[in-house]
Amino acid sequence: MEILEILSKIPPADCDYQEWLAVGMALKEEGYSAADWDNWSRADSRYRAGECERKWESFAGNANPVTGGSIVQMARERGLLTADTDGVFDWNDEISYEGGECACEGIPIREPADWQPVQELVTYLSTLFEVGENVGYVTETYESDEEGKRRYLPTRGCWDRTAGELIALLNNCGGDIGAVIGDCKEEAGAWIRFNPLDGKGIKNENVTDFRYALVESDSMPIEQQNAVMRELELPIALLVYSGGKSLHAIVKIDAPNYEEYRKRVDYLYKVCKKNGLAIDPNNRNPSRLSRMPGVTRNGRKQFIVDKSLGKESFEEWRDYIESINDDLPDPESLSTEWDNLPELAPPLIDGVLRQGHKMLIAGPSKAGKSYALIELCVAIAEGGEWFGWRCTKGKILYVNLELDRASCLHRFKDVYTALGLPPANLGSIDIWNLRGHSVPMDKLAPKLIRRAAKRGYIAVVIDPIYKVITGDENSADQMAHFCNQFDKICVELGCAVIYCHHHSKGAQGGKRSMDRASGSGVFARDPDALLDLSELTLTEPLRAQQQDAATCRICESWIRRFYRNADELLSPDDLVTPTAMLDIAHKYLRSDSYSLMCGEIERAGLAVRNRTAWRIEGTLREFPKFAPLNVWFDFPVHRADTVGVLADLAVDEVAPSWQKNFEKKRTPKERSKERKESIETAFSGVQESGKCRISELAEYLAVTEKTVRSRLKEHGGFWVDDGECGLKENRKSR
Repeated sequence: MEILEILSKIPPADCDYQEWLAVGMALKEEGYSAADWDNWSRADSRYRAGECERKWESFAGNANPVTGGSIVQMARERGLLTADTDGVFDWNDEISYEGGECACEGIPIREPADWQPVQELVTYLSTLFEVGENVGYVTETYESDEEGKRRYLPTRGCWDRTAGELIALLNNCGGDIGAVIGDCKEEAGAWIRFNPLDGKGIKNENVTDFRYALVESDSMPIEQQNAVMRELELPIALLVYSGGKSLHAIVKIDAPNYEEYRKRVDYLYKVCKKNGLAIDPNNRNPSRLSRMPGVTRNGRKQFIVDKSLGKESFEEWRDYIESINDDLPDPESLSTEWDNLPELAPPLIDGVLRQGHKMLIAGPSKAGKSYALIELCVAIAEGGEWFGWRCTKGKILYVNLELDRASCLHRFKDVYTALGLPPANLGSIDIWNLRGHSVPMDKLAPKLIRRAAKRGYIAVVIDPIYKVITGDENSADQMAHFCNQFDKICVELGCAVIYCHHHSKGAQGGKRSMDRASGSGVFARDPDALLDLSELTLTEPLRAQQQDAATCRICESWIRRFYRNADELLSPDDLVTPTAMLDIAHKYLRSDSYSLMCGEIERAGLAVRNRTAWRIEGTLREFPKFAPLNVWFDFPVHRADTVGVLADLAVDEVAPSWQKNFEKKRTPKERSKERKESIETAFSGVQESGKCRISELAEYLAVTEKTVRSRLKEHGGFWVDDGECGLKENRKSR
């Protein structure tokens, strides 16, 4: 049952402050949202708007977290929940058998021809216990009348004797087992605990070694119980006939502690139930009583049927079960499908990726990978193009692991603005901000699946994966396990999973595009589509040509703004000659307009010098390989090189290191000029109403705020006030 459904049964007004906090902590641990907690809390007169969200942010990780079990327990304590009516189970609850009829052919049990009661009990004790370990057993009973049925139930019994003491007394009792353990009522029989105790009590906390568990079924024939237990190869130390309707299998668990014991027993019972053994789960506790061999019950002997059955240990048995009980689909013959092949999944990105498949975007730092993913989210939400590829329109989830919430939201708006798109389908983009809340991918995947179920997403974007990688990224087997989590998301949600990863260190120019991603080769071979971004080395002539083109474009725009007959003023040669365009603009524009135009040209020049160029290469599983795609990264968006000026450029770092270092040598004056130009470019990119935050400049330039303040001071043309800055000339004009 959903935790929220259970919580709805608990009136918030019935909870004290600590219980209210526990509900919030449990919901967060189980992957629910602050809104879920807030909605439930609203029914209380003590409710205060915004309080849940404030408290939610303070709930940090804990080694012993409050879980959904606390909510279940709160409901039970109030009598609002029962296992029978609500289907919610705890450790001690009974699980109803839902399996089909067991198909095994029954194996009958045979009562020993020469039954020796004392030897039965000695064998039991010597098999399960060390000589110095305390044993708990019960021979005394009391009568119970439940629903008109008379029953004999065990008392607390004894626990003050060791196995060695009992064996010694039994060997010298002359066959009178009752002289050692006490006479039992013939109608009831006797019981014994299969795990050693500390001699102080019979509770779970008195168990000193979590060695065995009890598997018992009383709702299927004895013969079938015997057959299933043997066929499952259960690691049975002793198999005892209860003298009634069931066999008692004392199964080897050998858990190091109670917590691990519970996990192993849960696994054991789940496998038994799944494989047709109608199991009684009330026997899960390590201090549980089992039937004692060597006594009679209603005229039937309680005896050892067999010993040392199945696998040698729990670990060996679990490996065996998982090898044969793997839930994998059966092989199918191609001949049966040849004339009726299933339809291929429709494309999500035409020519690149199908719906329900996986895609990796790899690239170095500052390639704008996050912006590229945001552009993809926008393209899917609006049904537009991404890098020239048509995208299927639909809902998308963006899992933000790196940016703070405000920066992430601003980036989406900046991309929409830069692309010139109206935000017509913002409701198709959901953002899950998890900065500061990242968990390993194997823990994140089930939480993501639960939250995204029934939301109709056709794609989930995870940005970036280094935040959630589990294990060594250079280990093939560990990264294969990591990447399997993406498969789970694809299968469970029926959507594509798109994620990004960084390049390895060092030169990339000599590598194949699929080998540039950092870590194991699994990253390159696991996704159905891999897009790799590699930086291109821009030459100075190309930068100058781009600046000239920007100058001509801006001049033409200003001239046409004021002159309808601009075609008569501008010849084809003029349109591509910066000096000619500036002369014409100076001649025909008013001085104030010309000055504003020159300011725009200067800013455009700075932007051109700050832009980077990238080559996108693909490795595709479902589609033919596409020709390398060259793009400009004009912050904050990528734009395709439609002219082809980037086609002949080489991937960055192809040149030897000594040559690149030699080319990068600059005088102090040149370095100072570049720093001033970079701060001007950054300011023009992030300013609003003539000012911006220093933190925004730091993020744009990928430097610290201290470095930004130093560069602003060096520039001399900016004012700085309480974390904000702006051009001094603008402040004076106001």
